[in-house]
Amino acid sequence: MFSNVRLFIKTAFIFFVVGLLSGLYLYAAKLFLWPSPYTLASAHAHLLLMGGVYMMILGVAVWFFPRAKKEDPKYKPTWIYSYYWLFTLSTSGRFVFEVVFGLGANPAWSIAGFICTTLQTVAAIGLVYSIWGRIRPVGSQIREAKGERF
Repeated sequence: MFSNVRLFIKTAFIFFVVGLLSGLYLYAAKLFLWPSPYTLASAHAHLLLMGGVYMMILGVAVWFFPRAKKEDPKYKPTWIYSYYWLFTLSTSGRFVFEVVFGLGANPAWSIAGFICTTLQTVAAIGLVYSIWGRIRPVGSQIREAKGERF
């Protein structure tokens, strides 16, 4: 397993744990009447799904699928690394700004959260674009042509 994959998977675990802890706090806040921003439920779900699940899927995809062909213009490891950081920082920013906005309702926090969401979307699409060429048959099309079914 190479370094980009480990980075994706470890980051997914961190997002997942923070998402679980925010969900635990959300439940406890309702149960014990603790203060809680009204945006925490959305921030919690977003962190689990985009930060945890999406990042894990991408990490496994980068690991699982065969390396891109050298002539594939879409596959650039430096872009994947850059998109990783953009995705990680914007996902973290969205979580923070969404929670902070729920605490103070300052429109600037909401705008900052929207900017993070936009950057996250760009990074998510960029990551998919970067690994698109790696999703190809490697030998299975030959077995399928001979009649083998999976």
